[in-house]
This record gives sequence, C-alpha cells and structure tokens, in this order.
Amino acid sequence: MNPLQKRFSLIRGKFFERAIDCVTPELASIQPVGFNNTIHWHLGHTLFVTEKFLLDHPRAGNLPDNYVNFFAQGTSPADWTDAVPSYSVLIQQFKEQLDRLLAIPEERLNEKLEKPFKGFTTYSEMVNLALFHETYHMGQIHAMLRVINAAQK
Repeated sequence: MNPLQKRFSLIRGKFFERAIDCVTPELASIQPVGFNNTIHWHLGHTLFVTEKFLLDHPRAGNLPDNYVNFFAQGTSPADWTDAVPSYSVLIQQFKEQLDRLLAIPEERLNEKLEKPFKGFTTYSEMVNLALFHETYHMGQIHAMLRVINAAQK
C-alpha cells in the first residue's frame, strides 16, 4: 500500500468507526440544537466534496447530478424538497468511493491542476484539502452524536 492509499484508508476507516458505524438512520436525521445540518447531510456533503475535489474535478461525475442540490456548500436539510438519497445509500456510495480513491495512482500527486482552486495548484494539495475536509466533518458528526446522546438521557 502506497502512502496515498494509507492516508485514505486511515481517514476513511476512522470516519466509519467514529462517525458512521454507530449511527442509525434515525439518529442521522436529527439536527441538534446549535448545528446547521444533520449527520445525514454531513455524510452526503463529505461524499460529494471528495468526489468533486479528487475524482472528477470540477464536477462529481460518479454521483447523480442532483447531489449538488442536497450536499454542496450552503445547502441544508431544511431546504430539501426532492427525494434525498437515503442514509444507507450514502453509506454504500461512501464505501464505493474509497475503492476509487485507493485506485488513484501515486504519480498523480505531482500533477498541476488545469485551473487553480482556492489557491491550490496541484493534485497533492487537493488530496490534503479533501483529507482535512473529511476529518473536519468527522469531528462535526462526533460532536453531534455527543449532543444527541446527551439529550436522550
């Protein structure tokens, strides 16, 4: 396993362990006081953004086009009017996405982006951004679970 694959495996493994495997669809739909979104949204958002950043930049080609309406930055479950993908569908897509991430050749890290993104100019920088983004949302889910569990006691 190359260093890139190790990073994706570690972060995605921890995401499942700490933020997905312990969440039921019912818990995933709760929006705790003080939070703008639900766990369901955070999972979909992380899936969507990682796809966009790393697998088909600048559009998320392996996911349905309407995911932008549900999970792009600035969206919210409060605004969902169409049928949003279920939490279990997102979990399956999150698992499948890991296979695509692990298939990224390490040589790709040296590639320059066709168009810089928020000051990032290389694929390696986008990988680091995606991994940071994923751990940030894992932390949000972890915090939400603590608040939800405390409220249910």
